[in-house]
Amino acid sequence: MDTYRTGTLAGAGSFRCEECGFHVALRTLDEMPECPRCGEARFARTSMFDVGGAPSSDLHREEAGDWLEAVREGITEAGHFLAYQDGDRVSVLPLSREWTLIGRSLTAHIRLDDPTVSRRHALVCRQGGRAKVLDDRSLNGVFLNGERVEWHDLEDGDELIVGRYSLYFLDTSQTTARPDATAAPTAA
Repeated sequence: MDTYRTGTLAGAGSFRCEECGFHVALRTLDEMPECPRCGEARFARTSMFDVGGAPSSDLHREEAGDWLEAVREGITEAGHFLAYQDGDRVSVLPLSREWTLIGRSLTAHIRLDDPTVSRRHALVCRQGGRAKVLDDRSLNGVFLNGERVEWHDLEDGDELIVGRYSLYFLDTSQTTARPDATAAPTAA
């Protein structure tokens, strides 16, 4: 079995970290990255049907506290949102469609340009005031609060791991609803 090191031009395909088993998908001219999970530099070519373990959900968890609360306080409209931090940049994305595609593809509604993310990684479905996440046959899987899922309901505050990204689902439909102060009193 050939081993490829970080920085090597290995060609298109699926590769598995030899230390922790994390999968990355590369295009023809992509260089082999450092493993996003463990930082290891050695990869082996693998099948896309190889299933690794869950990525560490602690990858971004310590960073989520303050910025996520600030995002929540800044949202003034009711709805469903995904928020994530990439370096110093925080992104808040409203889920306004019935189906929202998350992936590396140029056609994805939420584009995460990283080799750990499949072109069509996940779908978020919104129907009847609820939201669900669906793994769209991704290479590394979709993890909800640390557990690998295929199709699962989303609740306010859930952590959704897509490749190396931790996205947080925010449901402000209940918290931003203001009571109607002009409601007529009921007769006794």
